Formats: sequence, C-alpha cells, structure tokens
Amino acid sequence: MRWSVVDSPIGPLSLAADETGVCGLRFEAVEGVEVAPPSGALAAAAEQLSAYFAGDLTDFDLPLSVRRGSEFERAVWHRMTTIPYGRTETYGEVAAAVGDPGGARAVGVACNRNPIAVIVPCHRIVGAGGKLVGFGGGLPRKSFLLELEARVAFQRDWAVT
Repeated sequence: MRWSVVDSPIGPLSLAADETGVCGLRFEAVEGVEVAPPSGALAAAAEQLSAYFAGDLTDFDLPLSVRRGSEFERAVWHRMTTIPYGRTETYGEVAAAVGDPGGARAVGVACNRNPIAVIVPCHRIVGAGGKLVGFGGGLPRKSFLLELEARVAFQRDWAVT
C-alpha cells in the first residue's frame, strides 16, 4: 500500500492506494508510514479532490479497492455512492434502501467504518429530520462538505456564476 498526503480546505488528507485503486482516506496526516508524492491512482485522487473542493467536480471517477467490510457495510457504502451530489439521505432511509428498515444505527456504524470518506460520500447521510449528526472527520468537516455541495449544486442548477 502506498500513502500520500494532500492539502485540502478541511485539513490534510492522507490517501492510500494499493495495486487495484484508492483504498483509504483519512482526515489527518498518517504517522508511521512512508509517504510519497502522489502517482498513479493517488495522483488521480489528489487531482479529483482538488477539483471537488474547487467546486468543479461533482462525481469522482477513480478505481477503488475495498477489501474489508461486512455484506451490510458494503451495501451501505455502495448506497452512499448513489446519493446525488448536493443531496442527503437519513440513516433510516439508507437502512431501508439496503433492506434493513430498522438498521439506522447499523448504518451509522457502517458510515464510521467507511474507508474512503469524501470519495465514498458518507457525509451525505444525516440524522432524522436532516439533523447534522455523526461523522468520523468531525461535524465541522461534515458541515463544510455539505455546504460546499449545496452551494455548488445551487449554482449549477440555477446557472448562477
């Protein structure tokens, strides 16, 4: 596994990739691992994250490598990728969508275990009534990401420049 650290408006992001694709994103600089300049999948991820934060990219197109997680967690992670940019779903809605209508708390656990946050957008999952709850990167980062997407989506949908 190769690691690289990129700057972002929400702080340094550590990206990991293996021979298949991007396999990790952490909200801090990782310690105890060799960090290299981005190349290959890491360079593509760094470029797309930069475009995302600039408001120029709404859909990531990266090779991903997810080798862990239960069947339920993988279903939740896949569901996250179907939530449109600038939109949200509640934990309960996601639970129902993956076949476990009573599994809102389990969706929260799956969100917390999401190995590729931002790219696999767990920040788009909110509490009942749209309440801003739970995020491994902290609520200020979740708020930033949701506000960024809402602003960009509004500008795109209403042709505001």
